[in-house]
Amino acid sequence: MKQILQITVAIACIMLTSCTPRQTADQKFEGLAKNYIEKLMEMKPEWATGLGDHRFDSRLSDYSLAGVDADRTFNRSYLDSLSGIDVNQLSPANKIDFKIMRTNLESWLFQIDTLKEYEWNPLAYNVGGAIYGLLAREFAPVKERLLSVKARLKGLPTILAAAKANLKNPPKIHTETAIRQNPGTVSLIRDELKTYLDQVPELKDEFAPVQAEAVKALEDYGQWLEKELLPKATGDFRLGEQKYKRKLYYSLESDLTKEDILKSAEADLKATQAMLYETALPLFKKVFPRVTDAKKLADEKIVIKAVLDKLAETRPTNATIVDLAKEYLQKTTDFVRANNLMSMPVEPVKVIVMPEYQRGVAVAYCDPPGPLEKNGETFYSISPTPTDWSKERVESFFREYNNYMLQNLTIHEAMPGHYMQLAHANTFKAPTMVRAIFSSGTFVEGWATYAEQLMVEKGYGGPEVKMQQLKMRLRLIINSIIDQKIHTAGMTEKEALDLMMTAGFQEEGEAAGKWRRACLTSTQLSTYYVGNTELNRLRNAYEAKHGSNVDMKVMHDAILSLGSPAPKYVKEALGL
Repeated sequence: MKQILQITVAIACIMLTSCTPRQTADQKFEGLAKNYIEKLMEMKPEWATGLGDHRFDSRLSDYSLAGVDADRTFNRSYLDSLSGIDVNQLSPANKIDFKIMRTNLESWLFQIDTLKEYEWNPLAYNVGGAIYGLLAREFAPVKERLLSVKARLKGLPTILAAAKANLKNPPKIHTETAIRQNPGTVSLIRDELKTYLDQVPELKDEFAPVQAEAVKALEDYGQWLEKELLPKATGDFRLGEQKYKRKLYYSLESDLTKEDILKSAEADLKATQAMLYETALPLFKKVFPRVTDAKKLADEKIVIKAVLDKLAETRPTNATIVDLAKEYLQKTTDFVRANNLMSMPVEPVKVIVMPEYQRGVAVAYCDPPGPLEKNGETFYSISPTPTDWSKERVESFFREYNNYMLQNLTIHEAMPGHYMQLAHANTFKAPTMVRAIFSSGTFVEGWATYAEQLMVEKGYGGPEVKMQQLKMRLRLIINSIIDQKIHTAGMTEKEALDLMMTAGFQEEGEAAGKWRRACLTSTQLSTYYVGNTELNRLRNAYEAKHGSNVDMKVMHDAILSLGSPAPKYVKEALGL
């Protein structure tokens, strides 16, 4: 018995790397982080696939309550082990990664023990990504990837059974969104898989029954969502003050409080409206030369709205938006290169139509290869309008995403925004993978919004694109305001839409979609404004240290060279 106990203790020491007194603090942390990430990839195979670790592509996470308990025990044990390491004895890179790991472990436990989304958020059980992630990139021969798809399809009914067992009184808006996304997952498995199976026809016979069972399980699940869960979906989507503040801290990893953010955002809202008017007035006079009434020219809202309405006349359609985005991607890439703003990545980027199973939350997103992926493509994904939208709603959408706004969106999502930043981040090397797997949304979104203002600062697109960039800046400011007011102050849909449409000059379709997104993704909308604020402070600090005539490429490469940590860690690493 004594020998068994000794062996058990020895194994525990090896796992937690905290029992060898001769180890340095760096060695302890690096060993602990390596063990944690290795086990995490095994426990969360879908996440591993997204990161480019394909050892577990045939598996799925455990969504049952037993799986939740295992997650709790796992993260708690590593958080306890971190407390045994003296952060002050770590190297500069490890010190930052230690803080990132600790915050994410605390966040994970908060999600499990306090938020408990597994009990009320049906979107947590959307399995479309687990399948799509194996198909989208050619990281292995198609046959090998399809065999992993088959294995995951076999596990799909178990996840849906866990959803039915776990979900209790969800909010209506989350349930409606899950109902809307489910047919997209069905289509992915029933229809889109055919393209891949045609390349490996010998798999069709063994695939057919598994495919059929998965589709039936999803269709039954869709019926359950609609007929059984939706009538009971009376839960409150609002987090409330205490949960929101804690989630905000973990989401932002910033020293700014909720109150700091609101005060700053309300001041910036007025300042940005003034800049928008200043940009709009010369365009207004050019477009409407016969309007000379001083009172009308002095009315900021009339002038801004008239110019934005005029710009909205030049707009894409569902049939043209992808090709137009490709054209703008080339145009923005050429501009960045010509102005020597930063080092250019060599990885490819592809403009695609957003997969149906992912629609209903965001208009566009950048989907980069994971940091462990080899030769992966980056996707700039754009969502067409839903098929059930009215003609008027579709027109409103494309008035919002007119040709000038689409250029700004392309800057944000692709060049030199997310695509540029994430391509640089994937080249970052450190003793651990902590920074690679726990990227900061505050930095990622902060960089993308900073990229928008950088491009117009350098003259890209003239005053027309600047109008859209400033309008987008109003949007990110308002995002942070409605995010906290919806979840902590009872802001109604009418109040939120009025703020977005009146103060932010948004089209009704955009505002309606943002209301939905704010309800579904608490705290995420604040990452844009806070990230932008902190990236601008970071640039100001860099220029204060090195002089205002800094080499832009050198500065931006330095900021981008550290992966995707929270901005405060970039500032720390650069000694600012």
